Amino acid sequence: MTPRTTLRTTQWIRRRTDSRTVAPAAFAGALLLPFLIATPYALSVMTSAAIFVMLTVGLNIVVGYCGLLDLGYAAFFAVGAYTSGVLSTRYGFSLLETIPAVIGMTVLAGLVVGLPTLRLRSDYLAIVTLGFGEIIRIVANNLDATGGPSGIYGIPGLTGVGSLDGPVGFYYVVVVITALAVLLAGRLDQSRLGRSWHFVRQDEDAAEMMGVHTYRVKLAAYIAGAVWGGLAGVLFAAHLSAVSPESFRFVQSALVLMAVVLGGMGSLRGVVVGALGISLVPEVLRGVGDNRYFAFGLVLIAVMVLRPQGLWPRRSDETAATARRSELASPVPMEAKVT
Repeated sequence: MTPRTTLRTTQWIRRRTDSRTVAPAAFAGALLLPFLIATPYALSVMTSAAIFVMLTVGLNIVVGYCGLLDLGYAAFFAVGAYTSGVLSTRYGFSLLETIPAVIGMTVLAGLVVGLPTLRLRSDYLAIVTLGFGEIIRIVANNLDATGGPSGIYGIPGLTGVGSLDGPVGFYYVVVVITALAVLLAGRLDQSRLGRSWHFVRQDEDAAEMMGVHTYRVKLAAYIAGAVWGGLAGVLFAAHLSAVSPESFRFVQSALVLMAVVLGGMGSLRGVVVGALGISLVPEVLRGVGDNRYFAFGLVLIAVMVLRPQGLWPRRSDETAATARRSELASPVPMEAKVT
């Protein structure tokens, strides 16, 4: 293949992947899946994957958009699941009626953690968020209101309508809610607040000098991510009809962060692809038996080596003309850049 052909192929792929038809086509494909395979196991796996996509999109707001390393994101997932579970089983609310309380609790949790800690940076912030995630899990494991180690069981369906709470109906409900969450996250990225997040991620000190209130901007990203995680927790509770502390260990936060990094931090399409890969590849490798996680690890290593920038990285906002001016203004010779 000649260099000209390679360039044309790359440009064709980039135009197709940047097309506005990609997202509608993916959504239509998700809606058609139950017509192709509708076994209970397949529907359960696909529903779990859709919930994981919503969870990953929420963490992408924190890590990908704003550049805040969060190692305890499963805490907000747990707050949402436990809030809806307690209100529905103990006080008779439907899960839909618990959504305002879930949003309020996740915002409160985001404020409790974010207000004192978001002045920290890098490793210090990561350690604090890791501790917060473990605190939430340990508290849930020791409180009688949350059922202790046994958790909460008998959580009702999401809508209370039999046809929508069945395996197929609930899958469609989760897909629609996840699609709306992805769309809203994309709108946030294109907003003025989203641009502020991008500036903070690139250079927080420079953003502060240009008039961006970095503390408020970071807090807004943290709270938005918390709300996404809490709503995903509601879907998780409705899907399994039970929640327990074992579902919110550090490994859950690590998997979500892995999906964001492998997909491409800051790339909405990339994190969706990464989430689907992290959630579905182990199921595809189930035929390998006990060695499936070993095979899964090899797949992850191969992706990191071959695509260090992510499966679907975020496009640079720098135009071609700006890139040329940057190269001309750079003190580094072009020969040095090539070598």
